[in-house]
Amino acid sequence: MNAHALIGLGANLGDAHQTLLDTIAELKSDSGIVSIHCSRFYASDPVDALGPVFINAVASVETTLAPICLLDLLQLIEHKHGRARPYRNAPRTLDLDLLWYDGIEITTPRLSLPHPRMHQRAFVLEPLKELAPDLHLQQGSVDVLLKACSDQKIWLLQDH
Repeated sequence: MNAHALIGLGANLGDAHQTLLDTIAELKSDSGIVSIHCSRFYASDPVDALGPVFINAVASVETTLAPICLLDLLQLIEHKHGRARPYRNAPRTLDLDLLWYDGIEITTPRLSLPHPRMHQRAFVLEPLKELAPDLHLQQGSVDVLLKACSDQKIWLLQDH
């Protein structure tokens, strides 16, 4: 049985735009991903961090993978693209976050669903609004949450 998941994509080192395009293609080609739809690309200043501007998007996927297996796939793709974790909120070649999975709640040392900070991040909420405008998180609707993040600068890039 297929599950619906939402994945946050971001990068701010190297050719971030191309990295996101490559990542979408890699997800499409994985046998555990039945379908994928991606938002437009957005740029944003880093939140709680230093470094270059981030390129961000959200992907909506239908998957046969269980949540932890999907997380494993995302971390494998990050590793392939040179993701390093030298310190919290370090600049990244690629950051893939499992944001939401079929509305379930999970809290383990490796995975928390829904993502515990997605409701505070305009760079997640703006692209999410394209794909799941009616999504309602415990903290509120996407529109209400996005208004609460109005101080965070985010801008739409040309379509990818």
